[in-house]
Amino acid sequence: MSTAARLALITRPGCHLCDDAKAALERVVAVTGDRWVEKDVTGDVELEREYGDRLPVVLLDGKEHGYWRVEEERLLRDLTTPQL
Repeated sequence: MSTAARLALITRPGCHLCDDAKAALERVVAVTGDRWVEKDVTGDVELEREYGDRLPVVLLDGKEHGYWRVEEERLLRDLTTPQL
């Protein structure tokens, strides 16, 4: 397991889908042992511009993996499949 978080969740306060996504990420990392970080778009013009209409957004290794809902099975597969 790497010490750097491979997963980031882009959120905003008061977002019920963001709360659901946090719970889903907790279930995923309980299996994989990975870490995740939360990035709030509030006060970050660049994040707001990029992701504001699609929150929450899951990033895996810095690339967009999905938005609005966490596809847990797909995310688990992508986290556990060796990179070529």
